[in-house]
Amino acid sequence: MSNASTMPNHPRSLDFARLHEGGCLVMPNAWDPGSALLLGALGFRAIATTSSGFAWSRGRRDNHVPLEEMLVHLRDIAGAASVPVNADFEDGFATAPDAVALNVRRAVQTGIAGLSIEDSTGDARHPLFEFALAVERVRAARRAIDEGGTPVVLTARSEGFIVGRPDLAETVRRLEAFAEAGADCLYAPGIRTPSEISAVVRAVAPRPVNVLVGGDFTTVAALADLGVRRVSVGGALARVAWAGFLAAAREIAEQGTFGRLSSAVPSAELERAFPDAARRRFP
Repeated sequence: MSNASTMPNHPRSLDFARLHEGGCLVMPNAWDPGSALLLGALGFRAIATTSSGFAWSRGRRDNHVPLEEMLVHLRDIAGAASVPVNADFEDGFATAPDAVALNVRRAVQTGIAGLSIEDSTGDARHPLFEFALAVERVRAARRAIDEGGTPVVLTARSEGFIVGRPDLAETVRRLEAFAEAGADCLYAPGIRTPSEISAVVRAVAPRPVNVLVGGDFTTVAALADLGVRRVSVGGALARVAWAGFLAAAREIAEQGTFGRLSSAVPSAELERAFPDAARRRFP
């Protein structure tokens, strides 16, 4: 990873960087401290945040959480997790490269071990930042990380396949440029076929590629065979949790029965999973 050998020793960040050097890292996404703790307890070697999962938990749509709230969230997740945390930092919460750099510096201070910056604008008419600006934004994030002295892994995302611009050649062009600009890991959410994935892996080699799996279309073994070195699930685990919640709540609301509650995780199992804390005392 970029410049890690010249930076001060930050064990969790350095461990996270080493996890990208070989094999295929499965990095599921947590949306609150509880889910972060449970994923670590299941043996995953790293986890990520999910901007969508967090936004939904706050009663908001994805990309509608303000920066200050996101920074608190990252600090909470990094503090709760027992393993390195990669932050879904959306578009850097800014357009201009200098502003992206400033926000990245603040994110790094939350204790995260990795961070992603995407090239989507949120504007349906022009969903991707213009090429040169997108590259400069990645370069600014790289500079901010290096100047901060913490070897945080920088992931650069090209969002064409999930914002209505599924152009593989353009996606590859952007990822190659992001790698040249200093990204440690490359990520094109929405690519699904072996040919698409292989094309991205070849284009940016030897840098690692992250693949998003939001449904049952592949396996870890199949992705590893294609050369993928990191797998995440975005908001999929949060959606699974919401599916169970809504199914049980709808049964109660529509039928007046409680059958789905019988499939709930026992309270005792959850109590055992979380660390003891000082019992709150009330007067």
